[in-house]
Amino acid sequence: MTAGPSSAGLRPVPTVPAGGGTALRVTLVSPRPVPESLVAHVADLLAARAGEVASTHGTLGPLRTVGWALRLPSPVGREGGSSSSLVESAGQDDVHDDERPAGGPSSFARTALALRDEIRGPATALGVDVAVTTGDLAEEGPGLVLTDVDSTLFANEVIELVAAHAGVEAEVAAVTERAMRGELDFRESLDARVALIAGLEAEPVLEAVRGAVELSPGAADMFLRARDAGVPTGVVSGGFVEVVGPLVEDLGVRFVAANRFEIDDGRLTGRTIGDVVDRTAKATHARAWTAEAGVPMSRLLAVGDGANDLDLLGAAGLGVGYGSRPVVRENADAFISSDRLDTALALTGVADPIA
Repeated sequence: MTAGPSSAGLRPVPTVPAGGGTALRVTLVSPRPVPESLVAHVADLLAARAGEVASTHGTLGPLRTVGWALRLPSPVGREGGSSSSLVESAGQDDVHDDERPAGGPSSFARTALALRDEIRGPATALGVDVAVTTGDLAEEGPGLVLTDVDSTLFANEVIELVAAHAGVEAEVAAVTERAMRGELDFRESLDARVALIAGLEAEPVLEAVRGAVELSPGAADMFLRARDAGVPTGVVSGGFVEVVGPLVEDLGVRFVAANRFEIDDGRLTGRTIGDVVDRTAKATHARAWTAEAGVPMSRLLAVGDGANDLDLLGAAGLGVGYGSRPVVRENADAFISSDRLDTALALTGVADPIA
């Protein structure tokens, strides 16, 4: 599977003003028009921080966006982007303040994080999502778009669709939810869920599941826009490649990693084979794929819905939470409050400007 032909990429709007300093971008996204009171509030905050601020209203499909771009004084020795998310960069405390140069990397990230938090309160109250991006992600846009699959790219949980054929959907769903909230070790939860579906005839069940899967709203739009812009995409899943692989082919997905069922004599054995795609593995795959695509981790857009995605979201230039689980909302750089997955792309500033 390969991405579409090379083109201009996913360029955010507005363009960051020329000059010295590090790029910073603020983007508001909503399925409805963004309230003018919020737009004015953000504009005032940014005008107090920079002499020149560019702004643009835009759309991405049915989504409405308002974006601002500016430059702030660069951190010492840190022109450009970070290799980790805004939240992760701001929380790097392994260097004592008296050992870090004034205005060092962590202080810039903390400034950006504080700005995001100042905007997020009123924005969330108005049903508007917000992201602050910095460095090369703010200037150039995402160079790789990567998502979780179950309950993110897919509106369903594949293991639960399989479990329905064994009459154990409720039991499997309960274990899934506890794992995604971070209450259970993912590997243990995976073993427990897969054991419950042992004995099912593999191919008829998997074919039925492939037919039952639904993409989340906006998922195809986001992946196809990236494909058409020549930007590679990937999926990394704690689910199963037998279902995921065939279903993402039409989206032009270049990178795929997922677990694999063990099948013996045509039936599911209740075990998996190969390396488990868990929380650590998701971030590892992301680093390998950005290297293969020739883009820095700071230009990775990653989206996920559960505790199993937190390492991935923390490693990305922008880690976006999808869904309502508190553990994700509290740790992601940004979160999506609607059901449209392409909000994640809009939060990087990618939109069609309104003239």
